Amino acid sequence: MNETLLKYLPEHAVKPVFDLIVANEVHLKIVNERVTRHGDYRKGPSGKHEITVNASLNKYRFLITLVHEISHLVAFEKFGRHIKPHGQEWKYTFQRLMVPFIRPEIFPSQLLPLLARHFKNPAASSDTDATLSLALKQFDQHNDKNYIFELPYGSVFRIHNGKIFRKGALRTKRYECVEISSGRMYLFNPNAEVEVLPNQK
Repeated sequence: MNETLLKYLPEHAVKPVFDLIVANEVHLKIVNERVTRHGDYRKGPSGKHEITVNASLNKYRFLITLVHEISHLVAFEKFGRHIKPHGQEWKYTFQRLMVPFIRPEIFPSQLLPLLARHFKNPAASSDTDATLSLALKQFDQHNDKNYIFELPYGSVFRIHNGKIFRKGALRTKRYECVEISSGRMYLFNPNAEVEVLPNQK
């Protein structure tokens, strides 16, 4: 197990993560990329705690995602199943489990202040923290994707299901984008990852 974890995690995080997995009886599955989420947790029919994490994540994002999912398990076990998935109990648990990892042996120094700030009030996804998301992205191995907020107005882009859109104006917190084939308007999170296409008139 430790050899496997070493492929996906920063070296100094392997033992404490392994201890968390054992202590919480986690059945960890590392899977090929799913587009919609980095990882998830569920209690299987047999009562096993099943956590899946995308194999394609860089080591730092993998660590944050895995601890995020273990925090769901720990919060549910401690506070009961009626709590909100990303409510105060989960935030408190995520902070408590993540803080021991926020140190220079594990994360690059430029990420430490961003992580410290993020974990004062962790969001449901690190992707909603644009600064942290961009900082983590630089450690991805081969990324031909862009975030919507980086694209110039009027850019044409493709999303994971093949649909093609043109970027419009920012409305409150999301961008209005028109689907080219139907002319319908959709709202996009600024941190949605998309593939930029050569401009089509």
